[in-house]
Amino acid sequence: MLRFLILKTTAKIHTFPYKLICPNNIFMKLPELNKRIKQLIDFSTNGVVKKFAESVGLPQQTLNRLFVVDHRTGKYPLATTEILLKITEKYDINACWLLNDEGEMLRNPTAQEGTQGLPYKMTQVKGIPLIPVSAMAGFGSGDMQILEYECERFVIPVFKEAEFLISIKGSSMYPEYSSGDIVACRKLPLDTFFQWHKVYVLDTEQGALIKRIEEGETPDTLTIVSDNQEYKSFQLHKSKIYSIAIVLGVVRQES
Repeated sequence: MLRFLILKTTAKIHTFPYKLICPNNIFMKLPELNKRIKQLIDFSTNGVVKKFAESVGLPQQTLNRLFVVDHRTGKYPLATTEILLKITEKYDINACWLLNDEGEMLRNPTAQEGTQGLPYKMTQVKGIPLIPVSAMAGFGSGDMQILEYECERFVIPVFKEAEFLISIKGSSMYPEYSSGDIVACRKLPLDTFFQWHKVYVLDTEQGALIKRIEEGETPDTLTIVSDNQEYKSFQLHKSKIYSIAIVLGVVRQES
């Protein structure tokens, strides 16, 4: 026979003004964009992340991270522009659906009837995408604006290493670069070794900057320099830089 001992207590129950922290963040919702990527994986490879990652040319770990809470931030990581470009370059899906859940998943749903998986693109898009300066953030920080400007591309053989083009606006870099010039850029890692006096495109909390970089006053800062002497140089803390690209060259329209 089991016996139960019942204890009565007069102790008061106290409540504490602390937030409940769940180690695994089981109550956190997966971001809508990540959900749609998961939907693509389920649709194309029956949920096998490894197979889908191989098909788009990404490490499996890169996609796995989208579905696991980052313990450093307590949030799910958002898909980077690189991930989205890899997917849209490989498969013939609707970018508006992927980004904003607008329209159908497939660009041509009727062509998919009676088949399984996602349709591959028949031809690879060639050329370097011309993006507005405002979309520079999308090229490294996870913002998706760049996909909305994928329609305009240019084939420039001399800039084989360029990943995107940006149009110069304003006169801060005159006379080296004039307003309306188009510069070819290549992405660099955030821990890149800067070459002093070279021109870079920086995505910062102040917006995108196309400036010459010099050594900063401290190891944690950079000196941001304009070629136009009317614009003063200033210090920028490295922690305020979200993505970096180096300018490879310029395309200038004959006046």
